[in-house]
Amino acid sequence: MITVVAALIQCEGKLLVCQRKRGTSFALMWEFPGGKVKQGETPEQALARELTEELGAEATIGAEVYRTRHRYAEMAEPIELIFFRAQLDAKSARNRVFEQIEWREAESLPELDFLPADKELIERLASGALQLI
Repeated sequence: MITVVAALIQCEGKLLVCQRKRGTSFALMWEFPGGKVKQGETPEQALARELTEELGAEATIGAEVYRTRHRYAEMAEPIELIFFRAQLDAKSARNRVFEQIEWREAESLPELDFLPADKELIERLASGALQLI
């Protein structure tokens, strides 16, 4: 099992979402920033590292919000995906690795082509079944 962490970052009622780069696996699909947990890291440490690498910003990692498991046909092992609340200075966030990043209202998230592992969370956020505040 591969453990993956992702951040739910809000600013002025909108969530930060990121589009994967062209030419990468799952190209141009949308996701929340984050990545794989490395050996010896806690999920929170991994997420803080990933946010620094991907957005060039130091983040405060908050509570776990949602957890799911998914198996991609393209991957040998299933993933466990853990979503955390995270805070960072929105003005300091810079796109370092994505095709693009956007701040979106939760209701508009289903308009984007999210990674399959994110779909259940997207539905819950968009419907209001899961609220971050």
